[in-house]
Amino acid sequence: MSRRNFIFISPGFPDNYENFCIALRANGVNVLGIGDAPYDGLSPCLKSALTEYYRVENMANYDEMFRAVAYLSFRHGKIDWLESNNEYWLMQDAKLREDFHITTGLQPKDMALVKYKSKMKAGYEKAGIPTARYHLVTTLSEAKKFIRQVGYPVIVKPDSGVGASDTWKIQDEAQLKSFFCNLPEVPYVMEEFVPGEICSYDAIVNSKGSVLFETGNISPISIMDCVNKHETIHFYIVDKLAEDLRACGRACVKAFRVRSRFVHLEFFRLLTDHPYLGKKGQIVGLEVNMRPSGGPTPDMINFAYSTNCYQHFADMIVYDKLKHKNKATPCFCAFVGRWNELCYKHSHEEIMTAFRGELTTAEALPEVLAQGMGNYIYLAKLENKEKMEEFFQYTLELEEKERI
Repeated sequence: MSRRNFIFISPGFPDNYENFCIALRANGVNVLGIGDAPYDGLSPCLKSALTEYYRVENMANYDEMFRAVAYLSFRHGKIDWLESNNEYWLMQDAKLREDFHITTGLQPKDMALVKYKSKMKAGYEKAGIPTARYHLVTTLSEAKKFIRQVGYPVIVKPDSGVGASDTWKIQDEAQLKSFFCNLPEVPYVMEEFVPGEICSYDAIVNSKGSVLFETGNISPISIMDCVNKHETIHFYIVDKLAEDLRACGRACVKAFRVRSRFVHLEFFRLLTDHPYLGKKGQIVGLEVNMRPSGGPTPDMINFAYSTNCYQHFADMIVYDKLKHKNKATPCFCAFVGRWNELCYKHSHEEIMTAFRGELTTAEALPEVLAQGMGNYIYLAKLENKEKMEEFFQYTLELEEKERI
């Protein structure tokens, strides 16, 4: 078998993505990087994993990216894989694959179903999973007509967007009019509000559509409010995937024709009965992401399962199955993000002392990541849900004046 050529787009950002390159190199892959960071700014481990690195001035400039791939193809031969595992670059990744006849990933023709929230509804329907009713935003009068059908509040968000950015809850007609007075130029969708807890199905899927590894996370509070209102952020990796969520996740893998990818599929679990979506506890489709969950989530998966999901991804690429497995008993891995502007009851030093045996990570985030996750984050491995709730309570409790 000839050595595979894998172009990894932006291998040094976010920082933890260098681990994909390291794992691929360990499996004998010829890893080639393209990014806008100076080579000297890459970590020693990433430099060792890359056979060659091509720096571009602007990764959003398609001509530059095209020339970079052409150069690496000329130098190393046929490119077998091209991937960023990053939502922001998925469309560009697909175009580059098409232009260089790389058939191992998503092509431009595949992207509408997995990039546009309005199009995703059809995939969830095919999987037999209900979704919120929606309206493609056009005029104020049409929006009012939709709201008469579903009631307030409603959620508005970009039809093609990343995470919870630019997503808002509209509570009444005054807020609706304000939204239309400042209507963004990009297409928006409006959805009925779903009273649910966000849960995810995270999986590595091989070229045949078989799931090689699966887990999930739960966000007890709205990520939208965390991003837009700087409310306190916390979520966790489950120690065991709920069977109904596993079934829904696998049904979506089939319906969305997932192949050779690390995916993050999002759902609601209803907290109350809903007249259109179903009974309390029902799983409802939210959106699909054809890449790993963001931020430190891959590392949290590793902590919770005593495994290496970066290596699982590399095994999928090279062997189409897992070569590296673990037999450890899973636990919970919890995330807390704290904001600089809030006054918390317990200091950093007190947290480090109280959870010395459970903490795996305590670090400040760069501004580009802090917007959606908090200025300072803590990750902890916790053996049971009771200990996890104690961790959340202790790290997130505010001073009395903050609660007023």
